Amino acid sequence: MGAHLVTALLDRGHDVVSLDDLSGGFAENVDPRARFVQGSITDSTAIDALFGQERFEYVYHLAAYAAEGLSHFIKRFNYTNNVIGSVNLINAAVNNGAGCFIFTSSIAVYGVGQVPMTEALTPEPEDSYGIAKRAVEQELLASREMFGLDFVTFRPHNVYGELQNTGDRYRNVLGIFMNQIMDGVPMSIFGDGEQRRAFTYVGDIMGTIADAPWTPGARGEIFNIGADRPYSVNQLAEIVARAMGVPEHPIVHHEARNEVVQAFSDHSKLARVFGDQPSTPLLDGVERMARWALEIGARPTTPFPGIEIMKNLPPSWAVELTPGAD
Repeated sequence: MGAHLVTALLDRGHDVVSLDDLSGGFAENVDPRARFVQGSITDSTAIDALFGQERFEYVYHLAAYAAEGLSHFIKRFNYTNNVIGSVNLINAAVNNGAGCFIFTSSIAVYGVGQVPMTEALTPEPEDSYGIAKRAVEQELLASREMFGLDFVTFRPHNVYGELQNTGDRYRNVLGIFMNQIMDGVPMSIFGDGEQRRAFTYVGDIMGTIADAPWTPGARGEIFNIGADRPYSVNQLAEIVARAMGVPEHPIVHHEARNEVVQAFSDHSKLARVFGDQPSTPLLDGVERMARWALEIGARPTTPFPGIEIMKNLPPSWAVELTPGAD
């Protein structure tokens, strides 16, 4: 999402500095009109130096490792990257007088059995990733009360589109499916595939996120943002296969993992503040992404290098960690 947001901000006439460690993206995706800095939000010294030099007026924080299922097994990495890294940015924003902090959280904060998810619900995250996102949401509330740091928090969900890292085998199911098709292997689905998600085309949400600091009524609020209509993972697999030109591509079902089965949200609060939102039909968005994916071709995939807990790791992921199995 970050590269698309950079372009949206530049198109609106803003000067933009983009910071990324490239662990999940590519420098060539960043709009050349922006100044690109390679670095990690976990490096507090580098963050403080950058903020001191640039004196940012607005901070957009989209940096996270967003693999909900894997987060159970990489807790230290998850909390270091997604909580401590966020705190480094919040500290720097406060200390350097930033005017507003825009944060992308996740509907993972809601947990199970709360559909459609609305901002009025009490968050009950089920996984380490959701817990981390909720912690940062609460820290922003506390920092606004204590230091006057304005914020706008968005809870996007299942975002897909061009420029996504299709080589990450643990997150972004559309990219996983497309890469598997191009690699000539079956599309992999956990469980029966009847998990339901609303898949959000990236171009539909970037303008709203970019405009957040200047939108009346947005500051100090949390908003769900994304597509309204949920689809099963089985339906998604069929749509992706057709868009990639292989409607009969095989599917393999792995043992079900521990995950929220129904996850889709209500966006009426967003509409009240930001107005009607763009809504690209899933088939159209998938076809756009498929054309782009076929142009760049299959990307290499590697197992996550630092699994911290092996107990209850999904068997298909454990196979991936076996020497010679990749």
